[in-house]
Amino acid sequence: MLDEPSIGLHQRDNQRLISTLMQMRDVGNTVVVVEHDEDTIRAAAHVIDFGPGAGVQGRHVVFSGPPVALEKSRKSLTGAYLSGRQHIPAQLSPRAHQHRLVLKGAEQNNLEKLNVYFPLGALTAVTGVSGAGKSTLVNDLLCPALDFHTGSSDGGNTPTNYEALLGVQHIDRIINIDQRPIGRTPRSNPVTYIKVFDHIRKFFADLPEARLRGYGPERFSFNVKGDRCAGREGDGVKKILMHFLADVYVRC
Repeated sequence: MLDEPSIGLHQRDNQRLISTLMQMRDVGNTVVVVEHDEDTIRAAAHVIDFGPGAGVQGRHVVFSGPPVALEKSRKSLTGAYLSGRQHIPAQLSPRAHQHRLVLKGAEQNNLEKLNVYFPLGALTAVTGVSGAGKSTLVNDLLCPALDFHTGSSDGGNTPTNYEALLGVQHIDRIINIDQRPIGRTPRSNPVTYIKVFDHIRKFFADLPEARLRGYGPERFSFNVKGDRCAGREGDGVKKILMHFLADVYVRC
């Protein structure tokens, strides 16, 4: 049983995944896949479609049968899109952009003298197959170059792995959001990061019982040993390791 195995894959890799699933079936396994991917749906021997909508509008089996019959179903929203009766219109003419960044002669790893421009004032996605150079282009070349030219970096040598960066005058600063914790510990969350939790801890410390016992705001931090729940170490959940399965979290 697989839950959305195509998530995170490039479309080119879909057929490799489907081929692997077919091989698993051909050697005698029953393969159950939860998916939204069109290629996977069409490759299935049998489709069970839930709906008619999402959330509280779901929970009903609106179709059960082969993919070809799903396309003809008038009850299935999935079938309507598979058959083409419904579609999402694409914006054929891209929006005009007044300014853009131009990175010339980018050269690192498998990038060789690459010239690329990034429109400003728009949401831009850099896509490609695994190993194509997406992270190298954005994280290793574009961001350091912008840091240097906007004065956001803490000094250092001039980047030399590109020829020119044009359009920097339209950039005030850059904010690089990566996968590192937003605070000093992995327990950091939006409430602690924007300092709202400081007011919550102070509120608890100002309560009559807390003042009677001499508790300060630090008493109500989930990062301080002795004050937080010792069994869960302030996480609020207990992590149970499951061999060969996803870990289970039980609320405290």
